[in-house]
Amino acid sequence: MEYRVHAHRIDAHGSLAVAKEAQVTLDTDLAGRRDAMNPVELLLSALAACMLKGIERVTPMLHFQIDGAEVRLEALRQDAPPKLTRIRYEIIVDSAETDQRLDLLHRNVLKYGTISNTLSAAVPLEGQMRRSR
Repeated sequence: MEYRVHAHRIDAHGSLAVAKEAQVTLDTDLAGRRDAMNPVELLLSALAACMLKGIERVTPMLHFQIDGAEVRLEALRQDAPPKLTRIRYEIIVDSAETDQRLDLLHRNVLKYGTISNTLSAAVPLEGQMRRSR
């Protein structure tokens, strides 16, 4: 599979990324902006989307019952050289499934995630899956 995104500078305060029929305003302002995500936030959003899509993919195969799911992420960055040194996550599912089944879902979400596999090869990815109830 191949993916394509086209991004262009709008002005000194922002840029725009386009994929298919979707558009995302990018925070490329040196001062930052509150109404758009910066590059790290976009990367974390991609990881969150990967994890949530993984849940959608594997729950039917595992006959896993969930009523909702959310992902919380944080990244630690060093300045010199600038890079992320760790990404922490928490996947929270609204489910009455057993702890063993929850662990199975967690392992499958990580094992088959394109973004999670790519990022974990570059930066430590640490976290857990837990139930909300």
